[in-house]
Amino acid sequence: MNAHIERLVTAGNVDPGGPPVHENNVWFVGDDRQVIVVDPAHDADAVARAVGGRRVVATLLTHGHWDHVRAVLDFAKLVGGPVFLHPADVELWRQSHDDAGFEPIGDGQVFDVAGVSLEARHTPGHTPGSTSFVAAGLGAVFTGDTLFEGGPGATRWDYSSFPGIIESIRTRLLTLPADTVVNTGHGPSTTIGAEAPHLGEWVARGW
Repeated sequence: MNAHIERLVTAGNVDPGGPPVHENNVWFVGDDRQVIVVDPAHDADAVARAVGGRRVVATLLTHGHWDHVRAVLDFAKLVGGPVFLHPADVELWRQSHDDAGFEPIGDGQVFDVAGVSLEARHTPGHTPGSTSFVAAGLGAVFTGDTLFEGGPGATRWDYSSFPGIIESIRTRLLTLPADTVVNTGHGPSTTIGAEAPHLGEWVARGW
């Protein structure tokens, strides 16, 4: 099996033309012929260059926040392939893309690339449609903004839920093997084993 994981960091701002204030991780799973792209953020051209000549099997979005989705339609025009997002985040998607469509992700849906599979796990809390992608064959999970090194993602919006994100992390992520690498939407990767002992601390602090 030649499948592997690659990372590209891109940067952008809420307002086009402003200084970059958000750095996002873009993840690639595949080999030298085909690839799945997770969260092609901010810079469609840079992400397309990282794809190279590979066939894009699918573009998977972990959730609908602007910094994760704003560049995805331009990216898809450059490389082709379907774009997937959980339908519970359609209102967030429309803030960036109006009535443009996407393919809906279903909980448990499996995406195959280069001999490995990514399983979609609905992990709501940060947003209603937040979804993580488990690549068991590579010992990794892509959590978007649901789980970071040091705790859960933000839940400060009306549509967010701190109890919901804790439940998602507890039941859908911390059940993975301890050595599973957690590849996040921003910042460094971590492991399930490194984060699991701190669940009670996160609950106690309330964020």
